[in-house]
Amino acid sequence: MSPTATYTITRTSEHSPAGFVLPDLVSDCSYPLRLSPYCNNVARASERWLLQGACLSQSRATKFMGLKAGELTAACYPNADPFHLRVCSDFMNWLFNMDDWLDEFDVNKTWSMRDCCIGAFRDPINFQTKKLGGKMSKSFFSRFMRTGGPGCTERFIHTMDLFFTAVAKQADDRANGHVPDLDSYITVRRDTSGCKPCFALIEYAAGIDLPDEVMSHPVIMAMEEATNDLVTWSNDIFSYNVEQSRGDTHNMIVVLAREQGLDLQGAVDYVGALCKGTIQRFEENRAMLPSWGQELDEQVATYVEGLQNWIVGSLHWSFDSERYFGKEGLHVKQQRIVKLLPRRRM
Repeated sequence: MSPTATYTITRTSEHSPAGFVLPDLVSDCSYPLRLSPYCNNVARASERWLLQGACLSQSRATKFMGLKAGELTAACYPNADPFHLRVCSDFMNWLFNMDDWLDEFDVNKTWSMRDCCIGAFRDPINFQTKKLGGKMSKSFFSRFMRTGGPGCTERFIHTMDLFFTAVAKQADDRANGHVPDLDSYITVRRDTSGCKPCFALIEYAAGIDLPDEVMSHPVIMAMEEATNDLVTWSNDIFSYNVEQSRGDTHNMIVVLAREQGLDLQGAVDYVGALCKGTIQRFEENRAMLPSWGQELDEQVATYVEGLQNWIVGSLHWSFDSERYFGKEGLHVKQQRIVKLLPRRRM
């Protein structure tokens, strides 16, 4: 029996729960967790790169050091050599930092950052910018382009454009106090998650460049969507406590509670059930993969394994990082009990 099976959440008032119980998503995922042997050296070097390039305040730098994005990268791209792993790690650190910056941007500033970064991706050598986000984009993407194939490169840039477009929509919703309906939220969240460019890095890290006929196949797209949904929806559960403390409503739990009249635990359980369904969806589509010939089939198998690594790697990293549960991640992972943080005064 789970240690939380008989746990009862107390309430701070008649309508305010003191916390909630996490669904056991880790146990629902049976994929092997692997870590790159280059993890520590690459992760620490990438952290130094981000701190130097982003010029963070002392408080933000301290918070950043608890992120451990290099460990996430090492779990999601465990077979990458040190050079490619470093590019992936730099991007991951950049993406998390960019996400934090964009949380504070209005729509116009978001579009301005989009123009800067996409310009840097299109021509990382010659593009000129004074924005720190753009300078860091030039740094990691000039290294990406040394070995990244044309299809993989274009997929990365296109999905980063989708990311910025969706974040601008999120900024507009935030400014207007708008909570979208569930279907609209899911559509936007698949892009604000930043998962899609991370999937392009699976190809990059493995040294493959799959043709469009493969990447546009419905089964491949369904597996990518299932992976994106698992990573994204589980993240909404894990990040809910921190986000509710600052009044952020861009979260599936908030959307479900409002749309379906669920209490907090009911909404968490609902999202947990959806997460479990994504792994089933992933496996159902894996069983339907067609053949493109031996050489391409081997590359597709590498790509699918990369999606699988993202599923299991993101789940475990969410408790290793201090981003969601502070220094209590291991305890929360074992007990699955989350005590709500107090709301911050704006």
